[in-house]
Amino acid sequence: MLKSWKTARRLAAAAYLAAGFGRGHEPLRAEECVTKFLLWCILLVLCWPLALLALVLYPLVWLLLLPFRLVGIAVGGVLELLWAVITLPARLLGAGRHA
Repeated sequence: MLKSWKTARRLAAAAYLAAGFGRGHEPLRAEECVTKFLLWCILLVLCWPLALLALVLYPLVWLLLLPFRLVGIAVGGVLELLWAVITLPARLLGAGRHA
């Protein structure tokens, strides 16, 4: 039961990351959002064409990087599966079991 719960949590975290809501299962903190907004406001005052260009290009860059994010999630899943298969005999024999 524990193994399936961990798998479900990892799948939910991967979906959360793929949707772009944060880094993995960790949501963006309010301080980070405010800091980014204030930096963008400073850029808007200093060089408004660059700030507007960044505002327009950000979603396009996010879309371009989305396949790499999904490949990273898939590679991470394959590596976890490979690790589980390699350590299966040790887990079956009870290695690491504490009394």
